[in-house]
Amino acid sequence: AGGEPAGCGDCTSCRTSLAGTHPDVTLVRTDQLSLRVDEIRDLVRKAAMSPVGHRWQILVVEDSDRLTEQAADALLKSLEEPADRTVWLLCAPTVEDVVPTIRSRCRLLVLRTPPTEAVAGMLRDRYGVAPDIADFAARASQGHIGRARALATQPEVRERRERVLAIPKKLGQLSGCMTAAAELVELAAEEAREATSELDAKELAELEQAYAVTGGKSGNGRGGKRSRHLQAAKKDLEEQQKTRAKRLQRDVLDRALLDLIAYYRDALVVGLGAGAQLVNEGARRDIERLAEAVAPESLLRCIDAICECREAIEANVAPLLAVEAMLVAVHRLTTGAGAGSPPRPRRRLRPRQR
Repeated sequence: AGGEPAGCGDCTSCRTSLAGTHPDVTLVRTDQLSLRVDEIRDLVRKAAMSPVGHRWQILVVEDSDRLTEQAADALLKSLEEPADRTVWLLCAPTVEDVVPTIRSRCRLLVLRTPPTEAVAGMLRDRYGVAPDIADFAARASQGHIGRARALATQPEVRERRERVLAIPKKLGQLSGCMTAAAELVELAAEEAREATSELDAKELAELEQAYAVTGGKSGNGRGGKRSRHLQAAKKDLEEQQKTRAKRLQRDVLDRALLDLIAYYRDALVVGLGAGAQLVNEGARRDIERLAEAVAPESLLRCIDAICECREAIEANVAPLLAVEAMLVAVHRLTTGAGAGSPPRPRRRLRPRQR
C-alpha cells in the first residue's frame, strides 16, 4: 500500500519482519507437541490492539495444525469477529490438518511448490553449492527449501538419507524388518539429540545464571530457598526439553518415511514406464531391480502402508511399533508373502521441517 514494494526483501518493513523485530508482525511457533491455550489467549489480546505504526498488524501462527481443542476454542471468537486492522495467517501442512471449526472461518491460500530448477538455482546462488549437489538436493527435497538446504550443506544429512534409502534392500527376511525398524527409529532419535543437545545445555546454563547459582554456593535461608526454586524450574525445563525432543524425533522420522515413499514412487514410475523424472536418480539401478521384481499394484500398496505408518505416528502410536508394522507389510508385499487389500484414500500429510 502507499506505493511501497511488497515482499522486496530490502525495505525496512521486509528486513524487520524477517529479523523478527517488526512491531506489527508477530510470529508464533512452538517447539512442543502442541500450541497451548495460554499462548493463543496472549495472541487474542494482542489482536484486539491497534497497530503500532502501520495500517495493519499481522499475526502468524506457524503450526496451526497443532492447536489443542482449548486453544482452537480460544482462537475461534477472534476469527469470527476480527479486529478492524488485524490479519491472522494460520499455517499448516494441508488444510485438512486444521480443525473444521477454524478452517471454515478462514480463506484458503495455497502456496505453490517451487520447481526443482528454481530450488537448485537458489542453492547455487545463495549458498555456493556445487551444481551436482544442488541438483541432487533439489530433487530429493521435492520442493522443501529447508530440507534442500540441509541436504546441500550438511554431509551428515546426506549420509542419513542414504541409510534410509538402503532399508528396502534389507527387507528380504522378516528378521531384517525388525532390525531395519530399530535402525530407522534410532536414526531419528540420533538426529533429534544432535539438534537439541546444544540448545538444552544453553537453556540450562541460562536458567542457573538467572537463579544466580553459577559459580556460587547456596547456603541456609535465602540461598536454600533459591536452590529449591531452581530445582523446580529445572524439572519444568527438563519436561519441556523432553517434549521438544519427542516432537523433533517424530518430525525427523516423518521425513524419513517421505523419503521411502519417494523411493517406492520411483519404482512405480519405472515399472509403469511413465517416463517421469526420478526423485532418487542416483539409486536408479536398485530402483529398476525393485520395479522388475514387484508388480506395480504391490508397489502402490507399499506406499499406502507407509502412509498408514505416518498417520499412526501422528495419532501418537509408539514409533517403533508403527515402523515395524509398516516394514512387515512392505516385506510381505515385495516378497509375495501376502496380497493385502486395495489402498484406501488417505489424508495428505506433509513434512514439518523448518
